[in-house]
Amino acid sequence: MKATFALLFLMISAPLWAQLPAADDLQTSKGPLRIQPLNHATMALTWAGKTIYVDPYAGTKTFKGIAAPDLILITDIHGDHFDAKTLDSLDLSKAIIVAPKAVIDMMSEKLKAKAVAVANGQTISKLDVSIMAIPMYNLPESADAKHTKGRGNGYVLKFGDKTVYISGDTAGIPEMRALKNIDAAFVCMNLPYTMDVPEAASAVLDFKPKIVYPYHYRGQNGLSDTEAFKKQVNAGDAKIDVRLRDWYSIK
Repeated sequence: MKATFALLFLMISAPLWAQLPAADDLQTSKGPLRIQPLNHATMALTWAGKTIYVDPYAGTKTFKGIAAPDLILITDIHGDHFDAKTLDSLDLSKAIIVAPKAVIDMMSEKLKAKAVAVANGQTISKLDVSIMAIPMYNLPESADAKHTKGRGNGYVLKFGDKTVYISGDTAGIPEMRALKNIDAAFVCMNLPYTMDVPEAASAVLDFKPKIVYPYHYRGQNGLSDTEAFKKQVNAGDAKIDVRLRDWYSIK
């Protein structure tokens, strides 16, 4: 009887568990960094007892089972990165928000009180995490591009001895291609907003992260071919660990 009940419980619960993509642990000199993909450009990073949200989006359901944030990183002004409604719905009682000035200018006074502006080229430290803001923009550059240089931030984060790159919405820009010693990278690929699969693979082969996650891969024509991205990267460098995760499982 107990075995039957347990089986029924597992069958009922499985769809709920299946909604959350698998988390990965990256070992650092100061303990594991847990990487939890969530939704589109949204992830949770847990390290040294602190929880970091990146581009929180699509409501509280995205964060079911995830601890309240100690730190929030926002990359750009668009609604899939700066989602004021989602921010207002979260427990921000202990949160610090790091964002570009263009994002902070759009915030309510309540959110502004928690926010710290960081611009391209600046490095700050919060909760023992070094946060360097780097450019993210479209190519060719133009005043009417969806992402103009200097408005949004990609981020290079230091967790102990490990370095993580979050691209934000960008093309395969020189600043990305020039990166060195990246342990884990999150790289976007969704036309017409960012870049296509070959451009993303080319950029990754230039800066050679140890691990790369294709993320933010839903565009106007559906989901980009992340399997093709993996094949192109590994054809150029078999040592790069391309990790494919479902960033669209939470409905």
